Amino acid sequence: MDLRDTEAEAAFRRGLREWLGKTLPELPPAPDPADWPGRRAYDTAWQRRLYDAGYAGVHWPVEAGGKGASPAEYLIFLEETERAGAPYVGANFVGLLHAGPTIAAEGTPEQRRRYLPRILSGAEVWCQGFSEPGAGSDLASLRTRAERDGDEYVVSGSKVWTSHAEVADWCELLVRTDPDAPKHRGISWLILAMDAPGVTVRPLRTLTGTTEFAELFLDEVRVPVANRVGAENDGWRVTMVTLSFERGTAFAGEVVACRRSLAELARLAQRNGAWGDPGLRRGIGLLAARFGALWRLVQWNVSEAQGGGVPGPGASVFKLRFSEARQELYDLAAEVLGAGALVLDETGSESWTAQRLQGLSYTIAAGTSQIQRTIVAQRVLGLPKGRGA
Repeated sequence: MDLRDTEAEAAFRRGLREWLGKTLPELPPAPDPADWPGRRAYDTAWQRRLYDAGYAGVHWPVEAGGKGASPAEYLIFLEETERAGAPYVGANFVGLLHAGPTIAAEGTPEQRRRYLPRILSGAEVWCQGFSEPGAGSDLASLRTRAERDGDEYVVSGSKVWTSHAEVADWCELLVRTDPDAPKHRGISWLILAMDAPGVTVRPLRTLTGTTEFAELFLDEVRVPVANRVGAENDGWRVTMVTLSFERGTAFAGEVVACRRSLAELARLAQRNGAWGDPGLRRGIGLLAARFGALWRLVQWNVSEAQGGGVPGPGASVFKLRFSEARQELYDLAAEVLGAGALVLDETGSESWTAQRLQGLSYTIAAGTSQIQRTIVAQRVLGLPKGRGA
């Protein structure tokens, strides 16, 4: 297998590097991590720059507003933007990496025309309303109700860990539309306007002091039936499409970031004397191999999703191993930093410490590691379900 760039891919890489080299110095300073309104403005302005330059949604199908780039070109885009230190998707995360691909794959032509261009251009921000206080890891046990009233649903209930709700325009929302059906068969996937009457957002403060998550309360909120993606009560299948993108391709850029962070950690260990520990060197070497293997899984999943496709159940293999490897990386960083790993605002340790605290959620977010192991066992390895499953 020849993994070198073709002439066309090399030209794409050169053009992207040139554009990044000219554009990044023009960006204003990044806002405070706790300032989510400021971060929304910063992130959407960056997304607009990508859009105007033709780099927004490079891997999305042309009919969805993207460029229809090959998997190799999309991976080049991830590599070059990360290596250049370009802004991450930030507040655009749910729209670009979850809701947008789901609408592209499952939405009506009208839904694709209405929502996708505004996601790609950064004009609108989305949040994710999946988890509920009483459901835990069993997402299908959700209780938020949507009762049909003519051409509208009347929605009541609550969500928790709603990503970016504080600054979002729209929400990808899971609701129960048939309370009498088996729990996986009575769910629908709706597009909720966050400014609709009856919507209340209560931000949740994380360990690092930011409010990227929130509680979401819905009190008889009216949602047009036209805002349903997929058929009524077919929302669990649509949700599996969303989660396949979330677990299979949404973290792709973070693998590049972790490989870069691991190299930085090795240099830090060499400077502060920790490199003399053979156990530390073995740990860094092992993680380098793991992230290399994860990058190959990224390549597989991106190729599987080419042209509007959906990553398969192997996405759970990637999500499981990446979330754990990322935690191992920042645990190793704590060994190198020593006492500095306990301080958030000390120069040289802030990013490592904050990333370690943030990483504690990775084995929970997007499906716990226990859930991923069950999916891998049953859908990848073909093992039988256990008793009571």
